Amino acid sequence: MKLGSLFDGIGGFPLAASRVGITPVWASEIVPDCISITKRHFPVMRHLGDITGINGGDIEPVDIISFGSPCQDLSISGHRAGLDGEKSGLFLQAIRVIKEMRIATNGRYPITIIWENVPGAFSSNKRKDFQKVLQEIAAIAEPGISIPRPSAKSGWLAAGGIVGDCFSMAWRCLAAQYFGVPQRRKRIYLVANFGNQRAGEILFKYESEKGNIEKGKNAGDSFTGNANNGVKQYVVNIGYSTDRIYMNPQSSVTLRANGGGCGANTGLYFLPVNQCDVPFVCNGFGDYEHGNISKTILSSDDITSGDLIVSGYSVRRLTPLECERLQGLPDNWTEYGHDGKKISDNQRYKAIGNSVAIPCVEFILHQIAISN
Repeated sequence: MKLGSLFDGIGGFPLAASRVGITPVWASEIVPDCISITKRHFPVMRHLGDITGINGGDIEPVDIISFGSPCQDLSISGHRAGLDGEKSGLFLQAIRVIKEMRIATNGRYPITIIWENVPGAFSSNKRKDFQKVLQEIAAIAEPGISIPRPSAKSGWLAAGGIVGDCFSMAWRCLAAQYFGVPQRRKRIYLVANFGNQRAGEILFKYESEKGNIEKGKNAGDSFTGNANNGVKQYVVNIGYSTDRIYMNPQSSVTLRANGGGCGANTGLYFLPVNQCDVPFVCNGFGDYEHGNISKTILSSDDITSGDLIVSGYSVRRLTPLECERLQGLPDNWTEYGHDGKKISDNQRYKAIGNSVAIPCVEFILHQIAISN
C-alpha cells in the first residue's frame, strides 16, 4: 500500500506508515524547515510543495491520503473563523486534490483517507464546520448528499459513523495519553473508505493487535489535583495561557505550536529537582539522562513570585527532545535538516507542536493495513 501526506509537517504520517509496512511516496508542505527535516528521514519521498498548486490527477495515485489540515481557525484558542478562515479553509483544497485523483483513476484511488484535527471542530461555527467536513467527504463518493446537523443540546458525539451506498466514514476523538505517550493531546481522527463499508472497524477496536496499546483508563484521571501526590494535573495560572505552570508526573498537557511569554511554546512545568519521576524526561527505562535535561529554572530566574515552588519541585520548560518524546517521535527527529544544518529550538518547538501523536496514527494505519 502507498500513502500520500497533505499538510505533512515533519513526516508524522509517513513515519507511522513506514512502521506498519505502508510506503510513503509523496508529501505536501510549505514550511522550509519542516520539509528539510522530512527529507532527511525520507530522502526518496517526493515533495510537492504548496497544496494550492497540486493537481490530484497529475500526481502518483496512492491507496491512502492523510491530511491534518490547519486547525488554527477551528481551535478554541484561536479566533474560531471555522472553515471560512484562511488557514483551516485549506481543508477544501485537500478535498479537491482527492476528487481530482479519483476522477483521473476512474474512482480507484485513493481507497482510504484520514483527516486529523482538533476537537474544536465539533463546535466551531455553531457545529456547522464538522457538518461541512462530513458532507464534503461523503460527497466525494455521493455528490449532493446531505448530512444533518445535531441539535445544540446534543452536539456532535466524540465518536460516530456514516455508511452510504458506496462509502463508509467513521470518526473518533483519541487521547494520546492512552496510546503510550505521556501527553493528554486529544484529536479527532476521521477515516473514510470508498471501497467498502468497514471504516468503523478501523477506529472502533478496543485493543490494538500490534504494540500492546493499553486500554483507556477512567475519564478525568489526569485533569486536576495536587502537585505533591503528582497523580493528577495541577495548574498555576500567573496571567497568560502560555505562562501557566503545570505539574503531572504521568502526563503533560497538549503541546502547542504557538506561544510566548515565560513558558514560550511548551509552557512551564513543575519537575522533580533531584529525581526522574517524570516519564517524558527519562529515556523510557528509568535512567536519568543528564545531557538531555535542561537546567532547572528557579522562580528567581524567570518568575518573581516565590510561592511557585512546591516542595521537591522546581520550574522549567521542556526541551525539544522531551517534546519529541511526548509526540512519540524518535529522539532528535527534528534536530537536523537534510543538509546537515541544525534546526533552531524555536522552529523545533513549533514543528513538534504542529505534528501528530505517532502512536495514535500508527494504530489507525495498522488497522487500515490489516483490513485490506
